[in-house]
Amino acid sequence: MKPVRITDPQEFGRVAVLMGGSAAEREVSLKSGAAVYEALKHKGVDAVAIDVTGSPIEALAGRKIDRVFNIIHGRGGEDGVLQAVLEVMGIPYTGSGVMASALSMDKLRTKLCWQGYGLATPEWFLLKDENDLDNCAAKLGFPVIVKPAQEGSSIGMSKAANPDELRRALKTAADFRCDVYAESWITGREYTVGVLNGEALPVIRLETPHVFYDYEAKYQATTTQYHCPCGLNEAEELQLRNLAVKASEVLGVKGWARLDVFVDDNGQYQLIEINTVPGMTDHSLVPMAAKQAGIDFDELVWRILETSIG
Repeated sequence: MKPVRITDPQEFGRVAVLMGGSAAEREVSLKSGAAVYEALKHKGVDAVAIDVTGSPIEALAGRKIDRVFNIIHGRGGEDGVLQAVLEVMGIPYTGSGVMASALSMDKLRTKLCWQGYGLATPEWFLLKDENDLDNCAAKLGFPVIVKPAQEGSSIGMSKAANPDELRRALKTAADFRCDVYAESWITGREYTVGVLNGEALPVIRLETPHVFYDYEAKYQATTTQYHCPCGLNEAEELQLRNLAVKASEVLGVKGWARLDVFVDDNGQYQLIEINTVPGMTDHSLVPMAAKQAGIDFDELVWRILETSIG
């Protein structure tokens, strides 16, 4: 579908920028939301910033809102729950719909969808409790990375290089009250690809001295390096960008998203996860990629808001 282009900010009506939420990524969401709100005001949009601390229905009650710019990261904002509320309330919103949001928030179901379509993703093992640890080690070996399936920003993730570390990693991830899985550790180069309205933005290669690209490396560290241009040749980058678009389409993702991908030591692309409400802070990757494509932050926010039309 051809993107809808809007020239008059009044066509958007009154826009609620929903931010915050109650998930582990609340603080990141507040920073993203503040930046999005300021960008919309710069562009002349009638925007109101709303910190959602409880029910989104209560947060929107009594307000005349024409559409929502959703920038709530994590569960409650990125997992289909908010999208379902807005559908029932008849309020258009940015980003993916209920099904794609729910699938994409759950890393395990995402991997199953990709695997079913024939797209490569690292091997994994579902860890229901400590009784699964020996079978996990036998199947995947070491090292592995252990993840809560429904958290973002690398929250609750740990690398495990032996059985004791695997047990501790399971305990850490289990605190987030969702499925936990171990994933084969991939050595190679790490990339991220933003997708806006069905087209991939320039690829970014990530480098961090941390064990992996964890929460601190994403939002606090000054040692993380972002390479854009990413260092791939033209054909390789095109292949990776096309893969990102296809991986998004498989899940039914709309509007915008960001995919994380490794290229392993054999040159195989390995899909890791997808974010349907990516960060929009001063450390965030979608704005960085958009800038490389000649799209400044305010214009990026405008184009994301355009995806709520139609």
